[in-house]
Order: sequence, then C-alpha cells, then structure tokens
Amino acid sequence: MKNDKKRFSDLTLLKSSENCYPKSPDKAKLETFENLFPNRDYLITFDCPEFTSLCPVTGQPDFGAITLRYVPDKICVESKSLKLYLFSFRNHNSFHEEVVNTILDAVISACKPRQAEVIGVFRPRGGIAIHVKATHGEKIDE
Repeated sequence: MKNDKKRFSDLTLLKSSENCYPKSPDKAKLETFENLFPNRDYLITFDCPEFTSLCPVTGQPDFGAITLRYVPDKICVESKSLKLYLFSFRNHNSFHEEVVNTILDAVISACKPRQAEVIGVFRPRGGIAIHVKATHGEKIDE
C-alpha cells in the first residue's frame, strides 16, 4: 500500500477536531481520497436521514432524507466532508429539485464517479411529499 501519510495529506476536515459548519453549499468543500481499487466496480452508499434545507419562498424549514450512491473511479468522497457539505444546506434556500441536483453536481465535480445518483425523500408540507432522483452515467443496479 502507498504511504498513508501522503495519501491522506489533503484530508483537512477529517483531521480537524472541530467542525466548522459552512454557511452555504458554495462555501463547503467535498474532500476526496484515492480509490485503491479503481479496476473494480463497487457501490458506495451514504444515507443522511436528517437532511434540512429552507424553502426559498417562505423561508420555512424542509426536512427529508438524502441518499447518495455512486461507483467510484479514481477517487472517493470522504464522509466527514460530505456530512459538513450536506449540513451546509440547513440555512440555504432551495427547492427540493435544486437540492438534489446541486448535490449530484458537487459529487461529480469532486470525484468524477463512473455512476452516481442522489435521491431526496422530503417530508410532506402542505399535504404533498416530494421525492427527487438525479442520476449520472448508467443506471445503478443492485
């Protein structure tokens, strides 16, 4: 295996003992690390069951669950940076459709996965629940 100290040198958020919560997704940073198995397809799934954002019209909080699933290529997303990134939506005004697509775009930009999907299952407000799924690449099968 490669020198872990060098391999993990860019992971500043994981090394930090404090959590600096970004004020918006634009200020958040998704950190990555080298995939040691780039010749193999495998699925990584992250579940965030307590996602929060704000309605851009009313400013009221929206609650939901976000699931990120992706097949990595050369690099993987580090989980603490993903947690902080998702937390950055807490005070961010955005429609559900925009939230899901923004998260997918950030993951694609950060790690260029072979395949990826982000699923948002948002709690009902006004009697309607919204489910949004955005994908990149071929469909992910299980």
